[in-house]
Amino acid sequence: MRDSSIKSLLRIDNNDGPQTIGFLLLNQFSMIAFASAIEPLRSANQQANKVLFNWVVASTDGSSSQASNGIEIHTGNNLEDLQRCEIVFVCAGIKVRENTSKSILNLIRRLDRNGTIIGAICTGTYVMAAAGLLTSRRCTIHWEHISGLSEEFPDLNITNDLFEIDGNRVTCSGGTASLDMMLYLITQAYGASLAAEISDQFIHDRIREPSDRQRMELRARLGVSHPKLLAVVKIMEDNLEEPLVQTDIAIKTNLSTRQLERLFRKYLETTPTRYYLNLRLKRARHLLRQTSLTILSVALACGFVSASHFSKCYREYYNRTPRAERSLEA
Repeated sequence: MRDSSIKSLLRIDNNDGPQTIGFLLLNQFSMIAFASAIEPLRSANQQANKVLFNWVVASTDGSSSQASNGIEIHTGNNLEDLQRCEIVFVCAGIKVRENTSKSILNLIRRLDRNGTIIGAICTGTYVMAAAGLLTSRRCTIHWEHISGLSEEFPDLNITNDLFEIDGNRVTCSGGTASLDMMLYLITQAYGASLAAEISDQFIHDRIREPSDRQRMELRARLGVSHPKLLAVVKIMEDNLEEPLVQTDIAIKTNLSTRQLERLFRKYLETTPTRYYLNLRLKRARHLLRQTSLTILSVALACGFVSASHFSKCYREYYNRTPRAERSLEA
C-alpha cells in the first residue's frame, strides 16, 4: 500500500463524473464487511450534495446472495454488469472455497484483463489468490484466515494490516476495516474533510491507518495485564508449527518453570502445557474449516508429530474427530 497513488487508482483526476464501484457478493458473504464498504459511498454522496459514487451490486446468479447471517440481498444485477465498474470488490465470508466457482475465477480474470481494478473484502482475498491475481503483491485477509491462506498459497505476501493497496490490487481484512479502507480511499480522492464528515456521521471516532492491528491487544483479549504472562503467550502464539518446550519458554522470559506454572494457574486457571496445546488445536480447527489440506498436513502445521496423536487431542478438546469437524463444514 505504501507505494500506491489512490487518485490514479480511482481515476479521480479524469473528471469523468461519478466513479462506479462494483461489489460481487458470494453466498455466505460477511454482511458487516459489505455494509461497512458500501455505506461510506452513500454518505459521501450525501455529504458532498452530489453524486461522487455509483455502485453495482451483483450476485453469481443475477438475482440474490445470502449473507452468512441468513439475510438475503436481492441484487438485480448479473455478473456482466460489473464490466462498467472502475473497481470491483469480491465480498465473501464463510465457506469461501465452496462458493468460488470456475466461472467466478474466470470472471475476475477477464475483468482484470479489461482494466478493472480488482479488490477483495474479508475472505474475497482467497478468490483473488485462486485466480492468480496476487502474485508478487502484498495482500491481507481476516486474521482468522491468515494461517489457512498462507498454508494453501505459501508464496503469497500476506500481511496483518487492516487493508492493503498494492498497484491495482486492493485487499481488506473485512469487518469494520472495510469502513476504514473506504474512508482512506475517499480521503485520497476527495480530501480529508469529506472523509471526516462521513466518519463523524457514522460515530466512528478515528479513521484507522491500514497498518493498525486487526486484533485486540493481547492484554485485552486475555483480560490480564501481567507483562511476563503476556510475553509467554506471545511466544506461544508465534510458535505454533514448531512448539517450544516449557523450559525454553521459561528461559526466554526469565522465569523458572515453577513461576510459569504459577502464573498460568493464577491468571488463566490452566497449565502452560494445556494452554499451548489449546492454541494449537484452535489453529488446527481454522485450517480444517478453511483449507483442503489433509488431516496429516494440518497436524504437522500445528506442531503434532502424527495424525493419530493430533486426532486424539482434537477429540478430547472438541468432542469430535478432525474428520468429523471437516464434515460439518461440507
